[in-house]
Amino acid sequence: MKKYYITFISLCSSLFGLTHTAHAICPICTIAVGAGVGLTRAYGIDDTVSGLWIGALIVASVVWTIRWFNSKNWHFAYRDLITWATYYLLIVVPLAYTDIIGHPQNVLWGIDKLLVGIVVGSAVFYAGEYAYPILKERNGGHAHFPFEKVVLPVAPLIALSVIFYFITT
Repeated sequence: MKKYYITFISLCSSLFGLTHTAHAICPICTIAVGAGVGLTRAYGIDDTVSGLWIGALIVASVVWTIRWFNSKNWHFAYRDLITWATYYLLIVVPLAYTDIIGHPQNVLWGIDKLLVGIVVGSAVFYAGEYAYPILKERNGGHAHFPFEKVVLPVAPLIALSVIFYFITT
C-alpha cells in the first residue's frame, strides 16, 4: 500500500509541471526532489531521509501552485496560507492514517522521523530556492556558476540526507 501511495503522490505532484507559464521552482529541481523521494522509499532508507525529500516536494508543489494562482490572477483571503496548509494536510494526514507516521519506535529527538524530515527538508529547500535570486542580484544579475538555481536548493538536501543517514544508523 505504501508503494502505491508514494507513486500516487509523485504522480499528482508531477502534474503541476504541466503548467506553461508558472515560473516557480525550476522543473529540474522538482524532478530531482521527486526522484529523491522515490529512491529513498524504494531502497528502504530511513524515514528521516525520505522526509527531507517529501518536505522539499511539498514546498515545490506549493510554490508552483501559488505561482499558477498568480498567473490566473486568482486572489482570495489567506490564499497562500490555505495553499500551504492544504498541501501539508494532504500529505501528513494520510501518512498518519496509514500508520506511516506515528509509530512509537520510529522517532528521532522525540518526534516521528518522517515529520522531522518533512519539516527540515521543507525549510532547507525553501531557503535554498529563495537564496538564489538574492545571490544572483548581488552578482549583477548573473549566476555565479552554471545550474546555480538547481544546486542551491538540491545540494543541501543531499548533504542533509548523508548527515541524517549517519545519525539514524
